[in-house]
Amino acid sequence: MNIHLLIILAPLIAAIVAGLFGQRIGRAGAHWLCIGGVGLSFALSAVVFYGIVFGGQAPVNETVYIWMISDGLRMEVGFLIDRLSALMMCVVTFVSLMVHIYTVGYMREDPGYQRFFSYISLFTFAMLMLVMSNNFLQLFFGWEAVGLVSYLLIGFWYKKPTAIHANLKAFLVNRVGDFGFLLGIAAVAYLAGSLDYSEVFAQAAAISERELSLFSGTSWNAMTVICILLFIGAMGKSAQVPLHVWLPDSMEGPTPISALIHAATMVTAGIFMVARMSPLFELSPTALSFVLLIGATTAFFMGLLGIIQNDIKRVVAYSTLSQLGYMTVALGASAYAAGIFHLMTHAFFKALLFLAAGSVIIAMHHEQDIRKMGGLKKYMPITYWTSLIGSLALIGFPGFAGFYSKDIIIEAVHASHIWGANVAYWAVLSGVFITAFYSFRMFFLVFHGSERMDEHTREHLQESPWVVTLPLVLLAIPSVVIGAMTVKSVIFGDYFDGAIRVHPSRDVLGQIGSHFHSVLEFTASAVKHPPLYLALAGVAAAWFVYLKKPSLADSAAKNFAWLYRLFDRKYYFDHFNERVLASGSRKLGSGLWRIGDQALIDDGLVNGSAHVIGRLAGWVRKVQSGYLYHYAFAMVIGLSALLGWLIFNS
Repeated sequence: MNIHLLIILAPLIAAIVAGLFGQRIGRAGAHWLCIGGVGLSFALSAVVFYGIVFGGQAPVNETVYIWMISDGLRMEVGFLIDRLSALMMCVVTFVSLMVHIYTVGYMREDPGYQRFFSYISLFTFAMLMLVMSNNFLQLFFGWEAVGLVSYLLIGFWYKKPTAIHANLKAFLVNRVGDFGFLLGIAAVAYLAGSLDYSEVFAQAAAISERELSLFSGTSWNAMTVICILLFIGAMGKSAQVPLHVWLPDSMEGPTPISALIHAATMVTAGIFMVARMSPLFELSPTALSFVLLIGATTAFFMGLLGIIQNDIKRVVAYSTLSQLGYMTVALGASAYAAGIFHLMTHAFFKALLFLAAGSVIIAMHHEQDIRKMGGLKKYMPITYWTSLIGSLALIGFPGFAGFYSKDIIIEAVHASHIWGANVAYWAVLSGVFITAFYSFRMFFLVFHGSERMDEHTREHLQESPWVVTLPLVLLAIPSVVIGAMTVKSVIFGDYFDGAIRVHPSRDVLGQIGSHFHSVLEFTASAVKHPPLYLALAGVAAAWFVYLKKPSLADSAAKNFAWLYRLFDRKYYFDHFNERVLASGSRKLGSGLWRIGDQALIDDGLVNGSAHVIGRLAGWVRKVQSGYLYHYAFAMVIGLSALLGWLIFNS
């Protein structure tokens, strides 16, 4: 069997069997089957990665199945396996494998155990379909499939009203983005006459010279329209402002799916898609500026919201929003390789932080408020040290994975000359301090300081079982070493040669790479740049405010109540959506129902016609009196009228 097809089918078959026959195979059968399926996908993905990167194998672009050909437009299932997709396959399957193993411990008492394993395996299948696709149709299938399964997983505990609200919110917000995405694909099919990547990319230059009239009297560059529409889809999937509101609420799902959605799958789909479409985006500076400014806005303003969060999972969730903004900024600056590099490093340390948060939640008997924790270091040493590693990687401390990917993005934006780069640079630079502050605020409040939990919880505190801590250790290792191991080939080398295309005038990574000749030299250069000092300042500020002088935080919240309220209300995005968009939609629907359905159709057409016929029947019934002289009189009147008409018209 084709190895690429087996990578796809292994988690799919496991998901089907666990989902349909979960009661027969039991809990152990479900988790071993799904872990085996994803493990096989990871092993085969590693083989493919080795062959592409080290074995000299040429990229594969193959068609597996032709579904339909309509007016010359081919709709098919196919695989494009190059260095970009090979990297994504390894990241997705490895993180998914860690989540599968972790789930055995985290969900062991849940009655929906088999169903959950079925869902997360199906999620892995959907993401693999997306990253391995060689055409827009399959891309859209994977795109919608991860959205569907995320809906099922966020609302996994469907008896909780908050979970149902969260999954419905995620579903509706993503439909907004997907509408733009679908229009973008339709524009590609209309202008290129094909859905195949290679054929579309070959026509990209010609498409960029065409104009589209979206409104009467206006003219838009066709490539700009396509790229912005495609990016609107990415804004929904990768939770960029203003389509970010669903992601924090997705914490209502079990912690393993929080790690899977936020680290390596759904939210990174938009980043991957834009990088894959680099031959199109490079032909539209306007679209690149739009991407850059949206990413900078998300990175800065969503990071600020992490400062006031008290739910341990929501702190990490807002961190994800901010880091996705960094990746998006890299895409807008034409530093696609840096965006994908940060996607890879972020997948490891963010999955680590989410799973570590889950370990804390288990130990705290499902308490998630960090204000009720403290002093957990002595009770949970493995969770403590792995959380520290994840936090240092997140803030970009030198030597850790996040340092290489985040610092390169900041330098790339600084070197970029695209419109909006100046604003974006200061946004991502300021974000370094913000990230360090809220990350170590959480770390210090959870693991250091006084113990603020109740006595019953304190008596039962202990480290999580090995099935939970093993994935933490395995994720902590790449969170330290993966950046230094790969930065030279991914950023300063030609790792993405052919898979990502950058216009020579916007090759900011090439400019940065020309100043460094080794990983050690790049690491040592941290002392010359502000991100290191901003990160250290953020850690120091968090230590001082939350451990040394905890009263300062309360005083700041009181003295700047308006600012705290603004952050607590999340800039009123939810308020606007619920009070204006949702309420307006309900009022519009109610008005259309009253005017169209009730007044026009029910009262006017249905009941109205019945009423008219009834009135007419009433009148006619009065004519049928049964008296002969009435009928004779009517006949005389009728004949007189007929005679008069004949006389006057003769």
